[in-house]
Amino acid sequence: MSQTKYIFVTGGVTSSLGKGIIAASLAKLLQARGYRTTIQKLDPYINVDPGTLNPYEHGECYVTDDGAETDLDLGHYERFLNVRTSQANNVTTGRIYQSVIEKERRGEFLGKTVQVVPHITNEIKERIQILGKSGDYDIVITEIGGTVGDIESLPYIEAVRQLLWELGEHNGIVVHLTLVPFLSAAGELKTKPTQHSVKTLMESGIKADILVCRTEHNISEDIKEKLALFCNVKKEAVVQSIDASTIYDVPILMQEEGLDTVALEKLALPKDTEPNLDQWKEFLKRHKNPKNKVVIGLIGKYVELPDSYKSIQEAFIHAGATNEVEVEVRSIHSEHLTAKNIDKKLMGLDGLLVAPGFGERGIEGKVMAVRYARENDMPFLGICLGMQMAVIEFARNVLDMAGANSTEMDKETAYPVISLMEEQKSVTDMGGTMRLGAWDCHLTEGSLVHEVYGTSDIAERHRHRYEFNNAYKQQMEEAGLVPTGFNPKTGLVEVVEIPSHPWFIGVQYHPEYKSTVASPHPLFVGFVKAVLEQKQKQKNASLA
Repeated sequence: MSQTKYIFVTGGVTSSLGKGIIAASLAKLLQARGYRTTIQKLDPYINVDPGTLNPYEHGECYVTDDGAETDLDLGHYERFLNVRTSQANNVTTGRIYQSVIEKERRGEFLGKTVQVVPHITNEIKERIQILGKSGDYDIVITEIGGTVGDIESLPYIEAVRQLLWELGEHNGIVVHLTLVPFLSAAGELKTKPTQHSVKTLMESGIKADILVCRTEHNISEDIKEKLALFCNVKKEAVVQSIDASTIYDVPILMQEEGLDTVALEKLALPKDTEPNLDQWKEFLKRHKNPKNKVVIGLIGKYVELPDSYKSIQEAFIHAGATNEVEVEVRSIHSEHLTAKNIDKKLMGLDGLLVAPGFGERGIEGKVMAVRYARENDMPFLGICLGMQMAVIEFARNVLDMAGANSTEMDKETAYPVISLMEEQKSVTDMGGTMRLGAWDCHLTEGSLVHEVYGTSDIAERHRHRYEFNNAYKQQMEEAGLVPTGFNPKTGLVEVVEIPSHPWFIGVQYHPEYKSTVASPHPLFVGFVKAVLEQKQKQKNASLA
């Protein structure tokens, strides 16, 4: 292909319709036909990135290999495509304005009055085309956050309008995701919200090429014809997106609706090859037909919003399918755990994962949960803060270091088993100042974690500021908590485990970020396998 083609995904009527899943599903279908495809997200909020956002505000913050703190939709992109994303795949209004203001301060605009048009829109167009101009992709799908008509989204919509004109016919199309609600009082689906949404888009100078209609009920041919007529699209370009039992069904449903075929037609690209979805369908088959079931407790402090731990939830789905196991993730708020109720709260669990997080709220509940898993031979996985809690729990209850803590929670602790790196001690800014992105890790041969990965050298993504304090390494090791993963350059501890325990691993990094449908993460696969084996072992022991 001589020129990169662009697909823009916009949304109307309401947020949370699933633009990210539709964009990822279309990308998967195009990739399965042999097209090199990537996806980027334009976020209209003024934060420079989601790194300083509370998970309750925007769900989890997803981290890429190059250390970018990005929108959680990039996680969907990677899980569907098995292609690594980067800073170029996520752009925020904050980053756009920051860049333009820095250029103005440097005098790059030669004294011109800096305005939304053309300066902000030019910056947006430039960011949209970074991936396309790299030569690595045939098709770039750009998802625009928010809904059409929002004040925040207007510069992005205007930039898309300009870019479509500049690219020329068949080089860029717009997929508009909208809602066709069912009114129970009238007993029918209503098209008017979609009509209004398309009208709002057209008022901005953009015509939708494809309509993807989110619905809870099947859309009849009559309604498709009505939508085509009033929204100025071809009938075959009106695509139904009905509620699915899992997000991983959506690519198959979109293929049945012909979304990829219509998109290729609009882009004047060959569509004679059928998408190769054999591996995807095998994953779905294993996911939907499990032979066993396990219940894993997820101990966190943002559990009210499932998106706070989105990548962990999805990594369990991938690992569950690999092991042909249904993984029921039971979310438990660490702030609500006490010495009196912990047995009741954790009753019925087969395994325990203590989740990442920041700040002191809910910390003691996490420490108690780690102790429960350690003392009851329950398979345990600690991620980032969860690993740090495992170190603190071990120091307090095995090494008798009363009050052992992280200096994040207690600067005056007598036993700072978790503390700041030297280079972090002078940092005052919160955003983008942690150990971020992919860092190398060497695993000790003969360790459990080495067995899980099947290799000695790995690279995993980080997002944290505090570290295992190496001053306590020898004491920990002699007492039975063994560091088995190290950064080869800094000597920082990345992994700890308890060899005498059935399966107990804490990792300073975030393995969940790298788990995909095509490449389930070995740590989650190994954890789920161990949980199942321990459950069956206990069941056999009770029958004996």
